[in-house]
Amino acid sequence: MALFQKRTDVSKITGLYTLGATRTLLIIGLGNPGKVHNKTRHNIGFDVLDFFAATNDFPEWTSKKDLKSQVAIKTIGDARVILCKPQTFMNNSGEAAQAVQRFYRAYNPNTLAVYDELAIDFGQIRTRVGGSDAGHNGVRSLIQHLGDDFCRVRIGVGSEISKKTDVSSFVLSKFSKDEQTKVSLLIRETSQLINDFIAGNFSPETRTLI
Repeated sequence: MALFQKRTDVSKITGLYTLGATRTLLIIGLGNPGKVHNKTRHNIGFDVLDFFAATNDFPEWTSKKDLKSQVAIKTIGDARVILCKPQTFMNNSGEAAQAVQRFYRAYNPNTLAVYDELAIDFGQIRTRVGGSDAGHNGVRSLIQHLGDDFCRVRIGVGSEISKKTDVSSFVLSKFSKDEQTKVSLLIRETSQLINDFIAGNFSPETRTLI
């Protein structure tokens, strides 16, 4: 396991929660709604946002039918932070993301998408701003509706097995028993990267954790 620097909690960087938000930040976790998709590789974006919301005392998720999303909102420091889980299913994620962006007046430089990435090995997390969809249908939909210049956290789910398996079947399946013991580490580290984004410390990097 590679070593990585421990980050300061965002609440310690930005101070106490306040009502005077001057920035609106949108965090989109990609996944598919429905219990059948829980804990699958394709839903790790949902899992990260659920973990982040719980550990940062966000209010309960609210279903916004007009925005085609589940949303949770909290002010952290000077930022109004909007967590969004599109309910349009993966391939149409951009429809929900666009509706949420327009309603809350969030823009691409202040938008972060969190999702699984088959092109990256399991155990790695990469961040970047802009780029292609790398064959990810959910990201392709985001680009079609938002443009390509939003921020991204890409969580690796690729393996030797994925190279020999139908892509759709692989990403829609649950993590292997060995992977399941390590997914929590990836979720915690990705949650910290969201803290970095909120604190204004987001930059392209690769973290190898496993």
